[in-house]
Amino acid sequence: MSDETIIRVRGLKNAFGEQVVHQDLDLDVRKGEILGVVGGSGTGKSVLMRSIIGLQPPAEGEVEVFGEHVLGRSEDDTVDIRKRWGVLFQGGALFSTLTVAENVQVPLREFYPDLNLDLMDEIANYKVVMTGLTPDAGPKFPAELSGGMKKRAGLARALALDPDLLFLDEPTAGLDPVGAAAFDELIKSLQRTLGLTVFLITHDLDTLYAICDRVAVLADKKVIAVGTIDELLATDHPWIQEYFNGPRGRAAVATANAHKE
Repeated sequence: MSDETIIRVRGLKNAFGEQVVHQDLDLDVRKGEILGVVGGSGTGKSVLMRSIIGLQPPAEGEVEVFGEHVLGRSEDDTVDIRKRWGVLFQGGALFSTLTVAENVQVPLREFYPDLNLDLMDEIANYKVVMTGLTPDAGPKFPAELSGGMKKRAGLARALALDPDLLFLDEPTAGLDPVGAAAFDELIKSLQRTLGLTVFLITHDLDTLYAICDRVAVLADKKVIAVGTIDELLATDHPWIQEYFNGPRGRAAVATANAHKE
């Protein structure tokens, strides 16, 4: 992890009618880190991610990715930036009428429509295997996959363009503990191997302890704290203390310590 800032958010405001979700929100994501983003229900974790990638235009604020402003610009004007990130939406968000391989090829067809079809097939097969699926998963449809396999297929699509930046929205939600731990290890392995910067929304304390370098806490309509878990535990904000020191937090600590031994 370096001191270089890959994502810079300043003064962000998101509102839906009279309901203000974010107000004066600031956040920096450093190159090469896995940043976990946590917060209670309704704090706008996914809204924040969608604002950064341009799917939810904020009412106010600035967002820079790779040193370039991304708000208020056309899709054509930001195409080179969008090629450098991949997104795994909650649940995988696969197209049900496409096979796994065809789903992985969607970004390739969007950004490189003239790419040779055989090369597209080769890239898709490689990404499928890279995410821990067997080669025979490529011709299958999402309905034929388990929940964990759908997550991996969605991850393969997110990695289709060899991105520098990866957005993950609740990647372990709905997985059993064994499957969630395996997915955590996959993310960490890919991050190290590919040199990725990862923006990871999660409520899974085990994930935070296992793979996140820092954690950003959303509360009171903004990011109230960013740091390592030890640094967050040193703060006195009630929600942070309840979240990390509650029964599940203590269980996650025990699990993390057991893995270190």
